[in-house]
Amino acid sequence: MVFDLDLIKKLYAAMPARVDAARKSLGRPLTLAEKILYAHLWEGVAPVDFKRGKDYVDFAPDRVAMQDATAQMALLQFDTTGRNKVAVPSTVHCDHLIVAKNEGKADLSKAVVENEEVYNFLSSISNKYGIGFWKPGAGIIHQVVLENYAFPGGMMIGTDSHTVNAGGLGMVAIGVGGADACDVMAGLSWELLMPKLIGVKLTGKLNGWTSPKDVILKVAGILTVKGGTNAIVEYFGEGATSMSCTGKGTICNMGAEIGATTSTFGYDESMRRYLEATGRKDLADAADQIKDYLTGDPAVYAQPEKYFDKVIEINLSELEPHINGPFTPDLATPISKMKEAAAQNNWPTKVEVGLIGSCTNSSYEDISRAVSLAKQVAQKGLKTKAEFTITPGSEQVRYTIERDGFLETFSQIGARVFANACGPCIGMWERMGAEKQERNTIVHSFNRNFAKRADGNPNTLAFVASPELVTALAIAGDLTFNPITDTLFNEKGEAVKLDPPNGDELPQKGFAVEDAGYQAPAEDGSQVQVVVKADSKRLQLLYPFAEWEGADLQGLKLLIKAKGKCTTDHISMAGPWLKFRGHLDNISNNMLIGAVNFFNDKTDHVKNQLTGAYGPVPATQRDYKAAGVGSIVVGDENYGEGSSREHAAMEPRHLGVRVVLVKSFARIHETNLKKQGMLALTFDNKEDYNKIQEDDVFNTIGLTTFVPGKSIEILVKHSDGTTDTIQANHSYNAQQIEWFKAGGALNVIRRQFAN
Repeated sequence: MVFDLDLIKKLYAAMPARVDAARKSLGRPLTLAEKILYAHLWEGVAPVDFKRGKDYVDFAPDRVAMQDATAQMALLQFDTTGRNKVAVPSTVHCDHLIVAKNEGKADLSKAVVENEEVYNFLSSISNKYGIGFWKPGAGIIHQVVLENYAFPGGMMIGTDSHTVNAGGLGMVAIGVGGADACDVMAGLSWELLMPKLIGVKLTGKLNGWTSPKDVILKVAGILTVKGGTNAIVEYFGEGATSMSCTGKGTICNMGAEIGATTSTFGYDESMRRYLEATGRKDLADAADQIKDYLTGDPAVYAQPEKYFDKVIEINLSELEPHINGPFTPDLATPISKMKEAAAQNNWPTKVEVGLIGSCTNSSYEDISRAVSLAKQVAQKGLKTKAEFTITPGSEQVRYTIERDGFLETFSQIGARVFANACGPCIGMWERMGAEKQERNTIVHSFNRNFAKRADGNPNTLAFVASPELVTALAIAGDLTFNPITDTLFNEKGEAVKLDPPNGDELPQKGFAVEDAGYQAPAEDGSQVQVVVKADSKRLQLLYPFAEWEGADLQGLKLLIKAKGKCTTDHISMAGPWLKFRGHLDNISNNMLIGAVNFFNDKTDHVKNQLTGAYGPVPATQRDYKAAGVGSIVVGDENYGEGSSREHAAMEPRHLGVRVVLVKSFARIHETNLKKQGMLALTFDNKEDYNKIQEDDVFNTIGLTTFVPGKSIEILVKHSDGTTDTIQANHSYNAQQIEWFKAGGALNVIRRQFAN
């Protein structure tokens, strides 16, 4: 089945002329990313050579995707706009609220009961507004999108940072907050800072133990967690065309971990094969008709240094398997260096659990290569030393690998198969013994490995590797095991070596599924009632935030000066808090509880300037709000790294935080703060971060003349009577300043539809 084929054909019919016009206007050949961007300019926006990293541009995405945790807030916002139907194809995917504990069927059944109210809400509101609904158990949003909706040359946005996975099928797919999704579903343009362009030239061919995962692990080591910020990463070269479509998806997926706006690959035969295998031959035929417009111009790839802002070259034939971590996805270690690195850092080398799957690595190819290693356990008389789990990416993948005997093979080595959901990857893992907080090592094929993320234990060292390598390390039970060179001793005491993994790119018998889990919306949803109970603990209707009062902000108290890495997981934790993603007041009780207080190196322990006592961050902020006192949050580099969750912006807004002042922002979080009417500022001199003291009070100066490109002064009053004046920069354009003045972008939308 092909969703929205007419829409895609309409885009393809117009794309050559739009790309040709852009090429003529710019007077040079175009990268793939540029072709897609210029083909999706909002009506009336002329194709000029926008300044990368400086100009904001309005676009018209083809579709919107939302996962259940973020969809709640996105749709609660959309429900207030006055629209009777979404303006672009949109979907909701129920994948985040299922806890992994025992095994797939039992965990899914429990989740359906526990989350009944939320699932009913999402189902009914989707039905009302013409949104496709993927039921619990259908699969992880990004795998389901790749199987059903992603298409070469398209542009989509999704309320999850790993929306970028669809770049594996040649899209420009970008993670956003729910307010951005709300704009597009309401039929408005979508604004994006024109991205810089990073080109990654792949030569050679993957072989042996090396996989697509190792490409992005290597790139993460080169660029770090913020090296891709405000940039699109475009992969090209013989190495790119030699790998599978789902392998490309894995690489694009983890591009979120380098802060990239998105990543993408040009259309090629691997994408055609995948489209045909997933029942979309008509779409592949349409793409073939304009294939030259679905990849970068040859002149770009011949001289990439002329057209990209940065170029990286990786020889896949020489690439070594990598293990990244712990605690950050960019700490890259080649497998041959792990023994040395583990000794130097005193990492526990006993692998307690190996976990494969998730939205990053749950394709048929991933599982088939892992199962080739699982088969060797019995063949070579070995025994798996660590616990081992599999998380299928979709019901289609799960059903197919069960049909092909993979699940039986995994069962024979003691593996557990979790539900087709995010599970441990996002902290929805009820891991036995995690509450003891013992120092231990796990390895997984997920994308993120921040402290506490997988199991809530701050002392769990999580390492990221390919599914093949995770399987080998689970069999060996040793982080330093190098399957390329090392041997294992079997039950008979014989030294044996694991053969390199092998597997099929696509199932030889084709994909199969009995019930994919899709629910189409009603043709006319006008009579559908969406009910939110007044006493619900899970859902809460939204009300407009207050407009800016038109004056400088005075007497702001310091809520917290966050030290070091402060991701959206630190600002608004997932795990058990996911259940409150549709209830702004309840989930605000997790605001910044994971951030480290600069003044005492503790989490969730800040000074209340009204009482002098120390207490939890949310409770302190609620005291300020009750007293009518605004506050400020101060942060370090790349503040808001990680997930797209807009709750990390909405919670401070709801509780009365007025300003977030940091050394630098992660892209999505900065946008989310702007959307919610917050003042997001950066230190002009990063050393001024060191001037902030625990009892400081802040006044803004110049906010009444808030204009693009003009910095704002902040007067910092210290408790000893001295003051400092700090220059704070911002990246607001004229439209975003209107969001601030109106109290949030949603207030602007309401006005537009009210007129």
